Amino acid sequence: MFGFSRLSAEGKVGVATGVVFFSMLVSRTVLSERVDMMTRARLFRVQFVLLISSLLLLGSIYIWKRVVTRLCGARPPDTAAAAWAHRCWRAVVLMFLVLAHCSYLCMFYLVHTEPHWLSMLSFSCLGVYVILLFFLMLFGLSSRMLQMFSKGSSVMVVVVSSSARQSVLALVMTALLTVYGLLNAAQPPQLVEVEVPLEKLPASMDGLKVVLLSDIHLGPTVGRSQLQRIVTMVNQLEPDVVVIVGDLTDSQVTRLRTAAEPLALLRPRLGSYFVTGNHEYYTADVDNWFEFLRSKGIEPLHNSHARVFRPGQTQDWFCLAGIDDLEASMLRYPGHGMDVEKALSGCSEDRPIVLLAHQPHAAKQALQQRPDINLVLSGHTHAGQLFPLTVLAFLMNPYFCGLYRVSENTMIYVTPGTVYYGIPMRIGSRAEITQITLKSH
Repeated sequence: MFGFSRLSAEGKVGVATGVVFFSMLVSRTVLSERVDMMTRARLFRVQFVLLISSLLLLGSIYIWKRVVTRLCGARPPDTAAAAWAHRCWRAVVLMFLVLAHCSYLCMFYLVHTEPHWLSMLSFSCLGVYVILLFFLMLFGLSSRMLQMFSKGSSVMVVVVSSSARQSVLALVMTALLTVYGLLNAAQPPQLVEVEVPLEKLPASMDGLKVVLLSDIHLGPTVGRSQLQRIVTMVNQLEPDVVVIVGDLTDSQVTRLRTAAEPLALLRPRLGSYFVTGNHEYYTADVDNWFEFLRSKGIEPLHNSHARVFRPGQTQDWFCLAGIDDLEASMLRYPGHGMDVEKALSGCSEDRPIVLLAHQPHAAKQALQQRPDINLVLSGHTHAGQLFPLTVLAFLMNPYFCGLYRVSENTMIYVTPGTVYYGIPMRIGSRAEITQITLKSH
C-alpha cells in the first residue's frame, strides 16, 4: 500500500487498468461456468466500461498536461483578461474530456429509436480525443528522439521551446481531421460493385447479385433513419440475395425493435440472411435477435446453410453457409460457437460454397479447415474507420479490406462496413454497400 501511494497518477491508473483487465480474464474462465449468461453479460459490460474508462483516464492526464499545463501554465496569469481566458480554456478541455469519458455509458442509458444528441456529442468527443492523443504522442515522441540524438544544447533549447507550438499544431490537425471525418461519415454509403467468378456455379445462375451489408451497429449513434436509408439503397439495386455479416446491433431487441423495423422492407428475390458478429454476443440477446429477424423475413445462419436457387430451377443451386462469430466461444455463450463442419454439413462437393463469417480471422480458420470453400464474405475491420486506428486494424487482421484471392478457386471479400461503430466519423475509409455479382467460369 505504501508503494502504491507513492506512484504517480499515471502509475495508479495503470495499476487499476491491469486489475480490471485481469478481472475480465478471470470472469471469462473461472466464472464462465458458474454464473448464468445474463449475469456474465452484465459483468462483462461493467468491466468493459471500467477498462475503457481507465484507459481514457491515462490519455486524459496526458492530454491535460499538454493542452492546458503546457499552453497556459499551471497557474492563472496575473492580468484579469488572461486569467479569465485561462479558466475558460481549462473548463472547455475539462468538459471535452468528461464527454469523451461518458461516451460508452450511452450504450446503456441512451439507446433509442434515433440517436440522442448527447450520444452523438459524446462519441464525437471520443473521436476527437483519439485523434488529438495520437498527434500529441507523435509530436512528443519526435521531440524525445531529437533530444536523444542532438549533441548541442542549442538544439535542445529549440526543441523544448517548440513544445507549445507542437500542442497548437496537434490541435489544428485534430480540428481539420474531425471536420473531414464527421462529413465523410454523414454521407450515404458508397456503392461498390465487385464481380467474383465461382467455380462450379451453374450457368443459369451467372450474374446473380448478392448485396453485402455488415457493421451497421444500431445503437447510441445509429438509428432508424440511417437503417431506412440503407434499405432503400439496397432495394434500388434489385438484389437476388441480401446478406448481413454481423454487428447489426449494439443493444437488446427491447431497446431497438422500432429502430430495426425497416429491415422488414428488404426485397431480395431469393432471400435475406444473417450471421452473428462479436457485438451481437456483447448484447447477450442473440436468440431474441434471431426471433426478431425471422419475423422480418431474414434467416439467421447459426452454423447452418441454405440452398440458394432461382424459382423453378431447384436443380441449380449454391450453398450459402454461415458460422457463429469467434467471440461466442470466448464468451462461453450457451449453444453458440464457430463450427465450420456443422455449417457445411449437407453442402454438395459439386456445388459452389459461399461462407458468411464476420471476422477475417474466422474466414482464415474456416479456409484452413475447408479449402473447398469458394468465397468468404466478412466485415469487422471497418477498414480502420478512424485514423490512426487504421494501422491497428491492418496489423491485427489477416485480411483488411477489399477482395483477396487465397487460392486458384477461393476468394475473400472484406467490407469496410455499412455505417460505423460508435464514433460518427470515418477517416481513411468510407462506408459501403457492396454488390457482388457471381460469375460462372
